[in-house]
Amino acid sequence: MVRVSMYIAVPVGWYSLYYARNILNLFRPWSSTARLDDKTVVITGANTGIGKETALDLAKRGARIIMACRDAERGQAAVKEVVDGSQNTNVVYMKLDLSDTKSIREFAEAVNQGESKLNILINNAGIMAIPYGKTVDGFEMQIGVNHLGHFLLTHLLIDLIKRSAPARIVTVSSMAHAWGSMNFDDLNSEKSYDKKTAYQQSKLANVLFTRSLAKKLEGTGVTAYSLHPGVVQTELWRHLNGPQQTIMKMVSPFTKNSVQGAQTSIYCAVEPTLENQSGGYYSDCAPASCSQEAQSDESAKRLWEMSCQLLSLSWE
Repeated sequence: MVRVSMYIAVPVGWYSLYYARNILNLFRPWSSTARLDDKTVVITGANTGIGKETALDLAKRGARIIMACRDAERGQAAVKEVVDGSQNTNVVYMKLDLSDTKSIREFAEAVNQGESKLNILINNAGIMAIPYGKTVDGFEMQIGVNHLGHFLLTHLLIDLIKRSAPARIVTVSSMAHAWGSMNFDDLNSEKSYDKKTAYQQSKLANVLFTRSLAKKLEGTGVTAYSLHPGVVQTELWRHLNGPQQTIMKMVSPFTKNSVQGAQTSIYCAVEPTLENQSGGYYSDCAPASCSQEAQSDESAKRLWEMSCQLLSLSWE
């Protein structure tokens, strides 16, 4: 095994191929002329990185974009960038803090009351490798934000999404899910905490959530996708320690920038051939293999039930 950082470990052959593709510039922006006129899109964490680039691309396609962000100042600045870059004025900021279920409920209520449709939900926001902390509601921060926050948000918006069918739900996961496992006996890391392990678990939860969601939405016209955006130069790196930061700087010439990292999210949101596909995991704008546990219906079912229990939801 070659270890690029404690978060990126891949077999030597795969690792070499992955970075060789960057060197050969094969991570070109995904190309499609598909339009999204008269469509409404919600993107979480849209004020920076691949979220902002996804918003910009979909705005250029004519969609109404709701940029759901925690920080109002940064969110408004990002809206201006997207409007200026797309010449689409139908782009708005709405406050959303995924670490606070009250904020999630307030955001969802505003969307449900103020929007006539929601055609695409992109669960993009995420945190990585942070020191131990808890959300407002007492969940370990990484599972709380990366999974439970998006689980609740999707639940609260699902009726509007169904009424807007055909519609799509896209959740940004990571190849790090492949080294994770669901610790159902200590989902909130209360007995012990390792920031790498907690991150990997939360990304595995994204894939399992999408798997269950696709099955529950069969026949509704709503499809669901999870994805690995690539090893992307984003603010997620800010919590890596000194040696890990050094390693990531060394390999950064062979990683994706935010534009490249957004392509698979855009692909899952737009690509016409995916209209009848649901529940899959994607990377580099193509179907990809996920871990054995990520394909486990038992783990997916157990995570769904535990998520409902933790959030006091009834979602059959």
